[in-house]
Amino acid sequence: MSIRRVRNIIFLKDVSVLSLTAFGGPQGHFGMFLDLLVGKRAYLTEEDLIELYALCQILPGPTSTQTITALGYKIGGPNLAYLTLLVWMLPAVSIMTALAIFVSSAQNMNVSLDFLRFIEPIAVGIVTYSSYKIAVKVVNTKVGFGLMIFSAAASFTLKSPYAFPILIILGGLATTWKYKKQPIEEKEKISINWSNLILWISVLIAAAVLGGVTQFQSIKIFENFYRNGSLIFGGGQVLVPLLYTEFVEFKDYLSSQEFISGYGFVQAIPGPVFSFSAYVGALSAREFGAGAQILNAGAAAAGIFLPGTFLIFFIIRFWEQLKKYRIVKASLEGITAVSAGMVIAAAFLLFMPMEFKTINFILLFGTVGMMHFTKVPTPIIIIVGLVFGIIIA
Repeated sequence: MSIRRVRNIIFLKDVSVLSLTAFGGPQGHFGMFLDLLVGKRAYLTEEDLIELYALCQILPGPTSTQTITALGYKIGGPNLAYLTLLVWMLPAVSIMTALAIFVSSAQNMNVSLDFLRFIEPIAVGIVTYSSYKIAVKVVNTKVGFGLMIFSAAASFTLKSPYAFPILIILGGLATTWKYKKQPIEEKEKISINWSNLILWISVLIAAAVLGGVTQFQSIKIFENFYRNGSLIFGGGQVLVPLLYTEFVEFKDYLSSQEFISGYGFVQAIPGPVFSFSAYVGALSAREFGAGAQILNAGAAAAGIFLPGTFLIFFIIRFWEQLKKYRIVKASLEGITAVSAGMVIAAAFLLFMPMEFKTINFILLFGTVGMMHFTKVPTPIIIIVGLVFGIIIA
C-alpha cells in the first residue's frame, strides 16, 4: 500500500473522529481542528489553518465543513475531498434524520432533553479557549491587535451575516500597505480552473428548473437548501431564521415547537450545525412515510453542503499561487486578525443567552481551565458533561 494511500486513510479516520466529537459549531470545531489536525498530525501549520478558515469565512456556506474538505483537497485531491465531506457530515445528518422520524412518529410524546443541559456551557468554554489560543498564537503586531479588537466589537454589535465577509475584506485591505516588508517570491502565472464555479451555477439553475417543471418535493427541497446554502454567510446560526420563515411560517411544514426543539438538539450533537437541514427536510415529508423522509433529508443535506464545497474547491486550486504575491501575503495579517476577532465575538454571543446559574459558570471556566492546564481531550470533557447531565436528569 502506498504512503499516500495510508496517509489518506489516516486522514479520513481523523475526520471520522472529529465528526463524532467536534461540538460547538465552527468556532468550537476550530479548536479541535487545531488540536488534532495541526498539533497531533501536522497536516498543516496553525497559520495555514487560520488562513484557510478565514478564506472559507469569505465564502457562503458552512465554514467548518469547507475548511476540513478543503484540507482534504490539499492532501489528496478532489476524490479525498468528497470522501471527507461525506465522512464529516454523515453522523450528524443521520442523527438529525432519525430524530425527525422519531418526532413525526411520536407527536404526542413529551420527550425531555434535560440531559443535554450541560453541553451549552461546555461548548461556550471550548469556544472561549479557542478564541484565547488563536489570539495568542496568530496576532503578534499592534496593527493586528487593533484589527482583532475592532473585528470582535463589530461582529458582536452588528450580528449580521454580511458583516463577516466585509470585515475580512476590510481587514485584508488594512494591512496591504505593509507589502514591502514581505519577501519576494518567484511567482507563477495564475491558472484558474473554472469548472467548479460553472458546476455551482449549473446545479443552481438545473435544480430551479427541474423543481418548477416536475414539482417533485425532494427536488424542490434540494433547490430550497441549495439556494440558501449559496447565499448564507456566517454559519448555521444565520441559516436558522431563513429556514424558520420558509418552512414554519410560509410553508407550514413544521410547528414552531418542532423547529426550536430540533435546533436545540443540533447544538448538542457533534459535527456541522448545517445538519439541521436534514431534520427540516425529513419533517417536510412526514405525511409520505419514513422512506420519503430519508430521501428529503438527503436532498436537504446535499443542497445545503454542496454550494460551499463547489466554491471552496474553485478557490483553493489557485490560492497557493495567489498568495505568493506580496500584496496578498501582506493582507493575510489583517485577515487572520479579523478572523480571530470574530471567534472572540462568537464566545460572547454564545455566552449571552446562557442561563446565569452557578453550575454553568463552573462548567464554562472548568472547561477552559482543563483545556489550558491539562491534556484531557476535549471529547472526554464533553462526554463527562453528557453523563453528568443524564445522572442529574
